[in-house]
Amino acid sequence: MTAELINTYRGKKVFLTGHTGFKGAWMLKILHMLGAEVKGYALAPEQDQNLFSLINGDTLCQSVIADLRDHDRLIKEITSFQPDFVFHLAAQPLVRLSYDIPAYTFEVNAIGTANVLDGIRQLEGECKAVMITTDKVYHNNEWVYPYREDDRLGGYDPYSASKACTELVIDSYRNSFFNLARYSEHQKAIAVGRAGNVIGGGDWSKDRLLPDIAVAISQHREVIIRNPVSVRPWQHVLEPLSAYLLLGSKLAAGPVRYAQAYNFGPDADDTLTVQQMVELAIDAWGQGGYRAEQNPNQPHEAGLLKLDISKATAELGYKPSTSAANAVSMTIDWYKNHYNQTTPDDDFTQHQINQFFKLH
Repeated sequence: MTAELINTYRGKKVFLTGHTGFKGAWMLKILHMLGAEVKGYALAPEQDQNLFSLINGDTLCQSVIADLRDHDRLIKEITSFQPDFVFHLAAQPLVRLSYDIPAYTFEVNAIGTANVLDGIRQLEGECKAVMITTDKVYHNNEWVYPYREDDRLGGYDPYSASKACTELVIDSYRNSFFNLARYSEHQKAIAVGRAGNVIGGGDWSKDRLLPDIAVAISQHREVIIRNPVSVRPWQHVLEPLSAYLLLGSKLAAGPVRYAQAYNFGPDADDTLTVQQMVELAIDAWGQGGYRAEQNPNQPHEAGLLKLDISKATAELGYKPSTSAANAVSMTIDWYKNHYNQTTPDDDFTQHQINQFFKLH
């Protein structure tokens, strides 16, 4: 672990939403390793097989299983804890599922975020909050240029639109209640992290490319891919999580300066198509095959989306640690270990975290 992160979070209280999810469980493990006191707030894991259980997440934090839309319960849990930091990761994060449950997606992502911010409003002391949205908050023109933080927000599908709404909610609260001109009065600093598609071990969510590949290969089935030419800014889950922690650390040192939105992603030229991802995964595993099945009636998904990370690089010192190809290799290593049961999942997860942070 880097000295900066250890010095920032050791012994501090961190309220983490979404701690039972894929990204949240990785974040929980990192925070525990950093020496933070964590209180998690989330729904129960959706799948019987989930990373939170595999890392014994209940032993790493005070775990509250509750709904983000339960305004009173959420505020009670935040204010009774009086956190030094809030990392808001909880969300309905799936594009294709958002077509099936659009209203729920808007409620969880936009109103749920407002509820978190209401809880922060009622805290007595200082608090630094990093609110997690997505690269899909941008109005996607399907152009080759990476999106910058001040580009137009929007969203075609309900998920993307809900996250754009979330950004408006955050901006409104920042202006109305956490205005930086009055920071000395309220002592709350709110920043936003926008990251692209992440991969990593322990994700069994529906319609996730790498988990689908891992399951198919482990069961000796052919991998089916929907959009072989789609390009995404793929990165290992530890990349954005380390960036969120870095942003929280910068907020602690300069709350007025860093209370804004930042893109986190790979270098602009480090992108892979879905087909390239599958081929790398099969090579990393050492077996498997694939075929493309494109359905003309499937819900719309963006074909090209890249982020400009120059602001985060210049202002935060953020720099990606691994390539997209290495991210695929790390992910396949995790699943291969899981299905072969070579090393306990918790130990292997901690090993990958330690190896990743040695690169910083």
